[in-house]
Amino acid sequence: MVFAGVRHRLTALMAGRQYRYTALPENGTRDHLRKQATGWVHRHITAVRLFVCASLSVVIILFSMSVMGSISSRPCTGFMYDRQCRKEISRSWGQYTSTFAVPSRISPAVPKDCKVTFAQLLSRHGARDPTAGKTLTYASIINRIHDGVTEYGKGFEFIKDYKYTLGADQLTLFGQWQMMDSGIDFYHRYEKLAKTVSPFIRASGQERVIESASNWTQGFHKARLADKDSDSPDAYPYDMVIIPEETGFNNSLSPNLCPSFEDSRHSGPAEQDNWLDRFIPPITERLNQNLPGANLTDEDTISFMDLCPFNTAANDEGKLSAFCHLFTVEEWHSYDYYQSLGKWYSFGNGSPLGPTQGVGFVNELLARLTDKPVDDHTTTNTTLDESNATFPLGSVLYADFSHDNDMMDIFAALGLYNATSPLPDDRGVDPKETKGFSASWVVPFAARLYVEKMACAGVEEELVRILVNDRVIPLQNCSADELGRCTLSRFVDSQSFARQGGHWDLCFD
Repeated sequence: MVFAGVRHRLTALMAGRQYRYTALPENGTRDHLRKQATGWVHRHITAVRLFVCASLSVVIILFSMSVMGSISSRPCTGFMYDRQCRKEISRSWGQYTSTFAVPSRISPAVPKDCKVTFAQLLSRHGARDPTAGKTLTYASIINRIHDGVTEYGKGFEFIKDYKYTLGADQLTLFGQWQMMDSGIDFYHRYEKLAKTVSPFIRASGQERVIESASNWTQGFHKARLADKDSDSPDAYPYDMVIIPEETGFNNSLSPNLCPSFEDSRHSGPAEQDNWLDRFIPPITERLNQNLPGANLTDEDTISFMDLCPFNTAANDEGKLSAFCHLFTVEEWHSYDYYQSLGKWYSFGNGSPLGPTQGVGFVNELLARLTDKPVDDHTTTNTTLDESNATFPLGSVLYADFSHDNDMMDIFAALGLYNATSPLPDDRGVDPKETKGFSASWVVPFAARLYVEKMACAGVEEELVRILVNDRVIPLQNCSADELGRCTLSRFVDSQSFARQGGHWDLCFD
């Protein structure tokens, strides 16, 4: 067949070989040849069409892959509507960011020739509505805009018909899905342990934290049921110890027992205010130009920017809110740094008593790692920790659920960011410069800390490793190896701040 000849020619061409053409008959005329060609086309029209369509499809696919590859590899240029910038924007909302896998210099995978023998999760609750106080603030700003603005600038027109419907303090549907996914991820990461062991679970007593813990267990249980090699069915729903968030009640997951620290929380840190004065006035001016009559203050502008992450979190699929496009990528970076300053100087290393609030949890962690009773005189609940029913030792999987501020205290008590220099308030600093610290990298919605104990071939003692949102945090003051790990005994020794009670005596000065 002639079509077979075409195929052979293409095959030879692709193989880099020269095709030998058949000579035309000497007595062939042009009319005769034209008729032959026309007849061939009519007889093989379907095959020709298929061949042409297939060739065009290949060209289009290759062109599209080239273009898309070029687009995806381009850096974010800083324009608010750039497709390349959407991910960067959504990861620059401080503690209102949704959790993501933070870049890690050290691979988060379990090292070769090692097996995890113990895993502790400490998780923040999932995405939520604003707190009660802030939801009133946001609603008031929207009402003022509607009352005072008659002409909306380009890109701001949607606000005219926007209705404030955010709730207060409750977990959003998107936040529930986050926590289910987190439970599934935990199961798969520690599958060899999770096949046969159910985690021991504790939650601090606020509703969104309890609900987050419950959603997490649903995900863990779902993954276990799907694992044909697991010991299913298990004892679901799992038991959960809920520690009340009440004044005077010892709660290592959300302490409220240090008067000096609680008094210091009534006003934001000066460093955060200084940075606000530097970056926010031009944004406020631009907002007022586009919303004439709104008369927004600098404090209003921060609240107005908050509407981006909270409206995104309120979307069932986490779709980026229109409020997010009102600001440039650089402005979101400044906003993220503003939130980072708040966390660092109110609860983290920059707070005189913040790390002390995390001491109780660290001492509970050491008890679990070493299988010894809790030794602490700060925020732990002795009644709970001395009972095997409410604080069992000897298990290999633990999961605790808390809040972002309390996790900041705990990270500081552990010394995870001791290599980070004090954050300046006269310029923004990238997370790479801060050794991995920013509010969005450390305590986003559904943030998770993993503490792993592992046995490795050729190493006599078990090793300890810590990850925050999939970033391996090299341990401090315990002779960490190239993978950021320390031996268990050296890790325990390195936690002298917690074992000595931090600065608990200053809580009552």
